[in-house]
Amino acid sequence: MSIPVKSLKAQHHQFANPAFQLEVLQHAGTEEGDFPFFGAKLHEHKLYPLRPTGTTILQVNVGKMCNQTCRHCHVDAGPDRKEIMTRDTMQLCLDALAKSPQLTTVDITGGAPEMNPDFRWFVEQLSAMGRQVIVRCNLTIILANPKYHDLPEFFRKHSVQVTSSLPYFSASRTDAQRGDGVFEKSIKALQLLNAVGYGREGSGLELNLVYNPSGAFLPVGQKSLEGEFKRRLLSGYGIVFNNLFCITNLPISRYLDYLVESGNYSSYMEKLVTAFNPVAAANVMCRNTVSVGWDGYLYDCDFNQMLELKVQFGTPQHIRDFNLAQLDQRAIVLNQHCYGCTAGAGSSCGGSTT
Repeated sequence: MSIPVKSLKAQHHQFANPAFQLEVLQHAGTEEGDFPFFGAKLHEHKLYPLRPTGTTILQVNVGKMCNQTCRHCHVDAGPDRKEIMTRDTMQLCLDALAKSPQLTTVDITGGAPEMNPDFRWFVEQLSAMGRQVIVRCNLTIILANPKYHDLPEFFRKHSVQVTSSLPYFSASRTDAQRGDGVFEKSIKALQLLNAVGYGREGSGLELNLVYNPSGAFLPVGQKSLEGEFKRRLLSGYGIVFNNLFCITNLPISRYLDYLVESGNYSSYMEKLVTAFNPVAAANVMCRNTVSVGWDGYLYDCDFNQMLELKVQFGTPQHIRDFNLAQLDQRAIVLNQHCYGCTAGAGSSCGGSTT
């Protein structure tokens, strides 16, 4: 599958429509019949309805604009996406945090979050509030334009935890998933981050990498793959980092398009359903996270956000009405894509959950 030039939205593709994606997900099955509804699977293990265990992370998507158009992107991000969080909406997030001391971590994502014109202001405000800030940086943004070249130093100044996707420790597999030249630029960006202290023992500056499979299969063991990444990146490029997070590709957006187009959809869903792990299900990230969309609407996770599945009706649905006590009592909204977070060792924005 080639790297897309435009987002699905710009192509007017059917999989740019969340309602169409949900229609496909809800009619997945084999010759033996449809796969069981995810909620029913949770019910078997006395986990339904799924509720928060105590929210500590506010994940904020500050926009869908990105300097890359990766073939697996669940956000359908790219240079042609114009959805950007305004400073007013960021201020509403800050207001919600000010009255919710339990929210100790803010996880900033995109697109490329650094492309939001108010990104640095937002990080500065969060840092002043004493929150732990995670930025999901795609690495190549650091080299994309001179105005981003000082990002490693900016991150260091504010003790930002940098979490970055690197599909593999080789150019061929990385570029196949993210575009020509991405591996070389990613390596350079990692070296720049290392140069200011990121990933180095005793620095207190955490640098994490994210791996997700390039095909229709589940990730291998996180610890063993982390060891291999560390050996290869150190010996080949002198790069050090803290942790590798293995994330399962969820069947939505561009990855769902890939699965259907390649004829792997039913077999991949069967893999996810068969690998359902109740321990992983008990530890899914939506139990300690609330996700904020670029327009301020609230979701149980970033994946639900892309499917436009807002938090349960009857609880605050926009950041302007944020009430953590009410949100912590909600039932989490489920659909068939949720099997991706509960397969095998589990999957979250922080890697495996078991």
